[in-house]
Amino acid sequence: MRVGVISDTHGLLRPQVLCELKRCACIVHAGDFDREDVLRELEEIAPVYAVRGNNDWWGRDLPRTLSFELEGVRFTMAHNRNDVSWRLEGVQVVIFGHSHQYCEEQLGGRLWLNPGSCGYPRFRKELTMAALELEDGRFRVERIPIVS
Repeated sequence: MRVGVISDTHGLLRPQVLCELKRCACIVHAGDFDREDVLRELEEIAPVYAVRGNNDWWGRDLPRTLSFELEGVRFTMAHNRNDVSWRLEGVQVVIFGHSHQYCEEQLGGRLWLNPGSCGYPRFRKELTMAALELEDGRFRVERIPIVS
């Protein structure tokens, strides 16, 4: 199963991002949609797992944190890394956003992944997203640079 992982779209879904997401069975968005119609457009492509970012004033129904399982891989997600629960038993992948900077690191026996921002370039950071290939409780990460 291919999973598209994005964050900090800030109201913009670039053609390259949409093209990548159309290849995915589901989409994970770590917050800062900025506009509800971005979430609705993503839902037309594939099922979406999403959390509310600090700019998602419209998204009161979106959770601040979310835990879920796909293909035997257990996830937890929050927009801000500081909001991730300390209770991570059994979690294999932690997804977060907010900083607009791609991060892929192993800590405490699990992957901590920030796909970066794929919306507007901010803070002189490059635009990125990620994809995860999941199979039988295992995963592989692909970092995807976005050409602006």
